[in-house]
Amino acid sequence: MPVVIYVVKPGDTLYKIAREYHVSVQRLISDNAIKNPNNLVVGQALLILVPKTVYTIQPGDTLGSIARKYKTTPIELLQNNPTLIDGGFVAGAQIAVEFQGEKRRELTVNAYAYPFVDARLIRRVLPYLTYLTIFGYSFTDTGELTGIDDQPLIQLAYQFGTAPVMLLAATDAAGNFDGAKAARLFRNPEAQEKLLKSVVQVMKEKGYVGLDMDFEYIQAQDKDGYIAFLEQASELLHQNGFFLNTDLAPKTSAQQPGILYEGHDYPAIGAVSDTVLLMTYEWGYTYSPPMAVSPIDRVREVLRYAVTEISPTKILMGIPNYGYNWTLPFEKDGSGAKSVGNEEAVDIAMWHGAAIQFDEASMTPYFEYFAPNGKRHMVWFEDVRSIKAKLDLTDEFGLLGVGYWNAMRPFTQNWALLSALYRIRKII
Repeated sequence: MPVVIYVVKPGDTLYKIAREYHVSVQRLISDNAIKNPNNLVVGQALLILVPKTVYTIQPGDTLGSIARKYKTTPIELLQNNPTLIDGGFVAGAQIAVEFQGEKRRELTVNAYAYPFVDARLIRRVLPYLTYLTIFGYSFTDTGELTGIDDQPLIQLAYQFGTAPVMLLAATDAAGNFDGAKAARLFRNPEAQEKLLKSVVQVMKEKGYVGLDMDFEYIQAQDKDGYIAFLEQASELLHQNGFFLNTDLAPKTSAQQPGILYEGHDYPAIGAVSDTVLLMTYEWGYTYSPPMAVSPIDRVREVLRYAVTEISPTKILMGIPNYGYNWTLPFEKDGSGAKSVGNEEAVDIAMWHGAAIQFDEASMTPYFEYFAPNGKRHMVWFEDVRSIKAKLDLTDEFGLLGVGYWNAMRPFTQNWALLSALYRIRKII
C-alpha cells in the first residue's frame, strides 16, 4: 500500500483509524506528533505509514547490527523510527525496518537553522537532511567576516551524516537584509578578496562543505556586480573543494519588476552556481491579506520559468515550515499576522474547536476561530497534504531536491512523509 493521507471526520478516533488501516495507534501518534490522542481535529490530515518489515530489538542489538542484518543503514532506521533518537532503543521495542510502497527516487534535502536551534528538535530533523545550512555570517564594509557560534551545530550535523553549509548574507546589525551594504561590497574589489579568503579559511577550519549566498534586495543596477562577485566566489570555492549554492527570489519572468527580483539574474546566477534555492514562499506574509504562504499554483509558475533558465538538476525548491495567524478583519496598516508552526496551528484549531478546511486551488489548509476576546482569526499553514503536493512538483519538473525554511519548528509528519517517498541523499 502506498502512502495514505487520511482526513479526520466527525466521530473518528485514533483506534478506529488504526484498525481500518492495520497500523498501531502508537505509530499514528508518532508519525503525526499527536499531543492529545483523544481529541482529534475535524479536517486534520494524518499520515498513515504501514510497516512492511518489523523487528523486535533484542538484548545486545545495536543500530549498526540491525542495519547490517536487513542491508540498510542506521540513518534509515532512524528516519523510520525517530523515537530511537530520544532513547527509544531498548530491548523489546518494535521498530519499522521498511514501509510498504516503493520509494520514488533519491532527493537532495536542505534545511536552514540558526545556531540557537533547540538541540533535541534538530536531532530529530538531521537524519532527513543532506545539508544543514547554518544562518549566518555577514561582513563589514572593509571585508571583515562577522562570525557566529556555529561549531556545536556543525558537530551535531556530522553525527547524523548531514553536511553543514555556511551561509553568507549582506545583513545589517539587526540581522535585516541590506541591499546598500551588498552594493558597497560589489564596488570594493579589495573587500571582496579579503572577505572570500576569510570565508574559505573558516570553512576549512570548521568543516563546512559548501557556501550558501543569501543576498536579497539587490538593486537592478547592482546585478552585474553581484554576478561578478559570485563568479569570484565560485572560482575560489572550487579551487578549495567547496560548492556554491545561491538563493533566488521567486521570479516568474526575466523582467519581473520589484526590488526582490531585479537583481537576481536567473540564467547568469544559475550558470555560476552549483545549485540554487528558489525561495518559493512568502506570498502570504506578515503584512499581506490572509492567504497561503506557498500556494501551489504560484510555486508552479516560478518553476515553469526557472527550468527555462536553469537546469532542473541544479534547483532546490523552497518549502516553508511555518504559517501565519491573522486577526480579522484584515487591516493593511495593522499590526500584521503572527507566524506559527505547523504543529502549533493544529493545536490552535484543537483548543478553539475549529474544523480545518482545505483550499484546493492553493493546496493548503486553513481555518477560522474566535479568540476569547471575541476577535476572529484566520490561520493558513502547511500539513502533509500541502507538502505532498509540493513534493509532487519536484518530480514533475525533475528537480534536484528541496530546501526548508526552516528547521526551527517541529513538523514531524513532513519528515516522515519525505523519507517514505524518497531515498534522502547523504554525502558524508
